[in-house]
Amino acid sequence: MTAEAPAEDEAPRPVRILLAEDQGMMRGALALLLGMEEDMEVVAQVSAGDEIVGAALTHRPDVALLDIELPRGNGLDATAELRERVPSCRVLILTTFGRPGYLRRAMEAGAAGFLVKDGPVEELAGAVRRVLAGETVVDPALAAAALSAGPSPLTARECDVLRASADGATVADIAAALHLSESTVRNYLSAAIGKTSTRNRAEALREARHQGWL
Repeated sequence: MTAEAPAEDEAPRPVRILLAEDQGMMRGALALLLGMEEDMEVVAQVSAGDEIVGAALTHRPDVALLDIELPRGNGLDATAELRERVPSCRVLILTTFGRPGYLRRAMEAGAAGFLVKDGPVEELAGAVRRVLAGETVVDPALAAAALSAGPSPLTARECDVLRASADGATVADIAAALHLSESTVRNYLSAAIGKTSTRNRAEALREARHQGWL
């Protein structure tokens, strides 16, 4: 007696999707819209950066849709960790902030795609299918802007000092937080101000964030 062959018309397993978005209304809308696609299933939703990898390890999604700016972490750092700990999961960055610097950092971290949120849902669903098939999907206008903008002029340490300078931190505060001397902090701040063509550290911080370098 021979074993019965599986039915040829058996439906394939749906694409398993993880959503990371801190705005509840947006997250719910994305989950609803993607869930309406016959070949997709949202298996996990998180609202903070430090929840992404744990959810991916638990639910083993095929594709992770990550926002960049999240509480307690960000989508770019999570992308790099996912590529290391859940390599089968393809990462698609979906953000409000279409900044050339963010695109470069996302690609360097191992993201398979980068889209802005104002696109149609059909485009998002298509992008999910394409990255799962091994393609790289990037918003064309943003890709052109990233090429013309060039890489970030700031060093990693200059970025650290600028981040630490937020919220009115003094030079002494920054030095203590980063275990540097105050003179070294001043040198880094001066270099960052010069490279961003700004007048002070507040403007340098704002410009670096605007460009997506931080």
